[in-house]
Amino acid sequence: FSVLLIGLLEGVADFTSGISKGYFGKLSDEKGIRLPFIKGGYFFSALSKPMIAMLTYPLWIFFARTTDRFGKGLRTAARDALLSQQSTKETKARIFGFHRGMDTLGAAIGPIIALSFLYFYPKQYVSLFYFAFIPGIIAVLLIFLLKEKKEPVSTLPKGNFFSFFTYWTIASPEYKKLITGLLLFALFNSSDVFLLLITREVTASDTTTIAAYIFYNIVYAAASFPLGSLADKFGIKKIFILGLLMFAIVYAGFAFHPSTAVIFVLFFIYGIYGAATEGITKAWITNIAHDTNTATAIGFYTSCQSICSLLASFIAGFVWS
Repeated sequence: FSVLLIGLLEGVADFTSGISKGYFGKLSDEKGIRLPFIKGGYFFSALSKPMIAMLTYPLWIFFARTTDRFGKGLRTAARDALLSQQSTKETKARIFGFHRGMDTLGAAIGPIIALSFLYFYPKQYVSLFYFAFIPGIIAVLLIFLLKEKKEPVSTLPKGNFFSFFTYWTIASPEYKKLITGLLLFALFNSSDVFLLLITREVTASDTTTIAAYIFYNIVYAAASFPLGSLADKFGIKKIFILGLLMFAIVYAGFAFHPSTAVIFVLFFIYGIYGAATEGITKAWITNIAHDTNTATAIGFYTSCQSICSLLASFIAGFVWS
């Protein structure tokens, strides 16, 4: 793939994920249940791994990546609504931070295992993707241990695939202000793959690039719960603004083709940015959303965010080319 096509691939994959989050979030609110959406979502993401191993035709890779992201779209709003149900406004940022940290810790452990495997079996990428199916399926099976009670159903009327957009008509002024600001930021926040491409260009090493991304995930995982706790204590807005400042520093730093050592410093800062924004954003949204439409509120934001991300990744790929 060219850089432009990689940007398009990631943008389309994220768009598929995001646009389906709104629909399945509203459906979860309508049904008053979360777990079936979570189970199905993780299953599709697990299934995408052996799909990537089977064929390497561009259209098939598009399909496999889209299947992975569809799984994310199916599960995300329902899972976040479940997390919100199990928390209070005083503990919400740390709960979302803890989830974000554990999720990201997995994103660090996985590549470490992969690097170890590739060290002993160089270039055996096909086998690697088949093996990745195993922990994915185990994760799905573990979800069957959870139980839930049916919650109150959505106050919005039923409709077509895009009916979740009607949430905007009943959303609070605070929600509308927050979402407008977040989407403006998303329009200029392209895929992380571009940072990895710069790292690969500077270091000329796949291993160093993967190691830098693992390092970023470790920092992200380690900082998510502490920053969530700080957000509960000092206010979500203050920690979120800190995260945006970190983001600006990182992109400014990468613009000057930094040395390998500086790249690792920038990925450290980028981990702080992720920890200060990702989970905290979900906590902020659920705090000002309607209790019976929590998944819809999250889904609305993430669906609109996906449209902005598609444009951001495509623009970044085009400018790069």
